[in-house]
Amino acid sequence: MKFNALLTNVVIFHNALDIAEIVRQLLEEGWEVDPEDLAHISPYLTEHINRFGEYSTHELGIQPEAYDPELDVDFTPLREQDLIAAGLGQAA
Repeated sequence: MKFNALLTNVVIFHNALDIAEIVRQLLEEGWEVDPEDLAHISPYLTEHINRFGEYSTHELGIQPEAYDPELDVDFTPLREQDLIAAGLGQAA
């Protein structure tokens, strides 16, 4: 059972890395990334996962680049909406 949890977490993390890389490429190309659109993207995708299918192992020995958690998207408007929705965005 632990292997299934590990596999799930690895797939979710890999999808999150792929999403972040694509967003970085779009920003470099001059696209404007709307934080509301980005908030609807889930790294927990299951359509393309074939748990018992064919997986490439030739890349297992390749050392990955260091993960850069910085994503240059301003999420402030979403945070403000969340505060207002929770009734915390207004002064008493």
